[in-house]
Order: sequence, then C-alpha cells, then structure tokens
Amino acid sequence: PNRKNIMVSGGKMTKALQLARSLHADGHRVVLVETHKYWLTGHRFSNAVDRFYTVAAPQKDPEGYTRAIIAIAKQENIDVYIPVCSPVSSYYDSLAKPALSACCEVFHFDAEVTKMLDDKFAFSQKALSLGLSVPTTLLITDPEQVINFDFTNSKGKYILKSIAYDSIHRLDMTKLPMDQSENMATHVRSLPISKDNPWLMQEFIPGKEYCTHSTVRNGSLRVYCCCESSAFQVNYENVENSKIFQWVNHFVQELKLTGQISFDFIEAEDGTVYAIECNPRTHSAITMFYNHPKLADAYLSDAPDPDYPLQPLPDSKPTYWLYHEIWRLTNVRSFGQLKTWVKNILRGKDAIFSLSDPLPFLAVHHWQIPLLLLNNLQRLKGWIRIDFNIGKLVERGGD
Repeated sequence: PNRKNIMVSGGKMTKALQLARSLHADGHRVVLVETHKYWLTGHRFSNAVDRFYTVAAPQKDPEGYTRAIIAIAKQENIDVYIPVCSPVSSYYDSLAKPALSACCEVFHFDAEVTKMLDDKFAFSQKALSLGLSVPTTLLITDPEQVINFDFTNSKGKYILKSIAYDSIHRLDMTKLPMDQSENMATHVRSLPISKDNPWLMQEFIPGKEYCTHSTVRNGSLRVYCCCESSAFQVNYENVENSKIFQWVNHFVQELKLTGQISFDFIEAEDGTVYAIECNPRTHSAITMFYNHPKLADAYLSDAPDPDYPLQPLPDSKPTYWLYHEIWRLTNVRSFGQLKTWVKNILRGKDAIFSLSDPLPFLAVHHWQIPLLLLNNLQRLKGWIRIDFNIGKLVERGGD
C-alpha cells in the first residue's frame, strides 16, 4: 500500500544492486542510474530493476548531470532518490540536491556537509572539535613541507594521503621518514602535491583496521555495521566493537546528519580507536544486509523502530566476490592456504549471485568486465586492476 518509486544511482556497483534488491523485496519500484561510460552494467538486468538510465559524468558536465537526474525523477514519478555515489560524484549529488528536492526526497547530505566530510583534513578538525579521537593530521600543499619537516620530535611514523580521491595513490602506505633522506625527497616530490591538490600527512598508528557503514536520519543511526578492513577490501564480515559504535553514534548525533556515511578506523594497541577517514556515501559492507527484511524501511520511513540501528542478522554470511577469490588462488602456496581459501568460500556468500536473480552475476563477469577490458585494449589503455565489487577497471586518472 505504501509502494514508492525509488531512484538509485551508481548502477555499476554491487552496493547499488544490493539496495535495489532490498527495496524491490519490500514492494517498491526501482529505477537504476549510471553514467554513460557504464551503460553495459550487468545490474541493469536484475529482476529488482524496473528501468535503467544513463546520464552524463557529473565531473565533466555538472549542469547536464543535474538536468538529467531531474528529468528522470519527473518522468518516472520518483518519490525518493538514494545516491550510491562514486567518490567523485558524491559532491555533485549534493550540488544537485536543492533543485532535485523540488520533485522528490534526496537521501543525501547538503553540499557544505559533503565537502567537509570528504576533506580528510576538515573532517579530522571537525572530529577533534567534538572531542573525538583522530591521528595527528597536517595539511600539505607543497612537497617541501614534508621534506623540511622535523621528524626528530615525533615518536612514530607518518603517511601521506591525497585529500582528493586518488584510486592509485590511496594504496601507497609508505612510512615517513624514510631511512635515506634522498629517497624520501625523491618519493615525496614524485607525488602530485600542490595548492590546488592538497594532501595531508597523518600520524601512522599501528593497530587493527576497521570500516563501517551507517545510514542516518536526523542524527539517528538506522543501519550500522562494522568489519575488519584492509587497503583493498573485498571481504565483509560483521564484528562488534563498542568503542567504534560509540564514536560513530556521537559524531552523527552531534551533526544531526541524514544520509549514508562510512568511516575507516584504527584500533591502537592500547584499545583507543582513531577515525582515519570519512566517506559521505554508501559502503560496500551494505552487502551483508542481503537477507535483512527491514533494510528498505530504514531508508524510507521516519517512524522509529526498537531494532534500530539495524545490524546484519545473526545468520547473515560474510560476503565476497567469487571472481576476485578465484584470482587470489594464484597466491596460494600451500595446502593449508588452500584449506583456508575453501573454508572462506563455503562459509560465505558471493555478494552478486542470487539464485532468484542470476542475471547480474552472469552479466557482470561475462559481459560488463570483458567489454570494459576490450575497450581499453582497443584504445591501448592500461589498467591497474579489475574491481568486480565496483564493476570497473581501476585506471590512472579514472573515476
């Protein structure tokens, strides 16, 4: 009786497929959107998707992107827009929000909030102002700031991070200072640091990494999960960590946020948790809610529920991406490693595959990714790796 028309963006990514399936299972109609480059996404063939559209890449044509989103919302009588943003598009969805809000609800942050959350330095300063723990963080606009920095008064090491999303350098965890000052100077000067592209130098805290996803309405947590993490994360299993939960809950309450937000944490050896990064968008850990009957309501309803915040069900299996796990077989060097690999497959679940909705799994791996590879080969353009989770080739200067 309360069926709604829901527009979900980020159609190439598994997290968008998961939200579409959860919304569809609750009786809602889903319209999926992606940029023109990914017209071939396998998720468009899902039983959960009623219509599929492509739009201009927002970073190339922000006004055209906003016009296209509004046109789809009007044509399809959209009630709620849930952006499943790429790192690049989260700010553009915020810019589109005022105009788009005239015809539907936009479940996303305002532009000023998104800009602050996406800026690693501004986020760390905001967290500090709320009395929350973050590593020592310095704004860097010139490589010479790092080269001339006095590390002698520092007990630990530092790492450099690009404030703007950088799919290549985000995996570089080089510790500073390096043993040879000449090597450090060469390394730092090779990075694209400038006033127009500022970086930050952040204290490196040894410990265990975690990532979280939160869906929030008016500062109240509706959906929450926490997983052990790594630099290239493609396995999700829910874990309990009360200190991280309290950190997240305090932050979203103080800012009275409404939208989707993800955090990365380090738990130090003394048990202190430090937030090292914030991403104002959906996290792929949402795939752990594949069998949760209340996920759609948590996004769409203002009504309270004693079960909030929803967490993955006790019988929810850890999620993985089978073709990535098959690639991992190339690193198996012993029978013990093979047994561990088999155990992980048997106890988990592929995030894309569903017996009642098999086409996305077939199309992503045998249509979407092969065509992207062929396109790059045709243009003699390289790639860093294939990411089945977000349905793309990770490229230098890519999206």
